[in-house]
Amino acid sequence: MLILDDSTSALDAKSEKKVQEALKTDLPDTTKIIVSQKISSIIHANNILVLDDGELVAQGTHESLMKTSEIYQRIFESQKGKNLFASEE
Repeated sequence: MLILDDSTSALDAKSEKKVQEALKTDLPDTTKIIVSQKISSIIHANNILVLDDGELVAQGTHESLMKTSEIYQRIFESQKGKNLFASEE
């Protein structure tokens, strides 16, 4: 098990994407718990937990949370235009 607590917060989108790719390819069978305020860090996670004031308010994939969680949608929209997401090249 690997626990990462806001480990990519100081990285630009391109560097963060390299870290994510390395975690996926180098540790494919390792359970990863990623704590992050940046949706770009967890957007491809199998399961995302959304906390508000320490309380679990939503859970699911990015796609399901975009349909069902108003708070997750607001966070995503607030980050969308801030160059946090690496382009899919």
